[in-house]
Amino acid sequence: MIARTWHGRVPAAKADAYYTYLLATGLPDYRTTPGNRGVWIFRRIEGDVAHFMLLTLWDSMDSIKAFAGPNYEKARYYPKDDAFLLEMEPFVTHYEVLGAPEDTVA
Repeated sequence: MIARTWHGRVPAAKADAYYTYLLATGLPDYRTTPGNRGVWIFRRIEGDVAHFMLLTLWDSMDSIKAFAGPNYEKARYYPKDDAFLLEMEPFVTHYEVLGAPEDTVA
């Protein structure tokens, strides 16, 4: 199993709207891609900035490539992301999952 993380920053005043936007855009794409094992959204408000961390779990790199395309190390963005994000971080991070609660590992 492979974990993929993405980080983004939005103005804190837009944090709730951005969460709603994520629920309508990226999350359905993640969840409907074969091989996706789940999506977790983390948010931390730090002063005027809200940090979002998305963690997705995947069966394989091939599953990730089906979602992200051949340049799977690059972050995937949606057309209205620039209305929220303070910057477009160029890359995501992948991790080999070595251990997890038993209900998430096959």
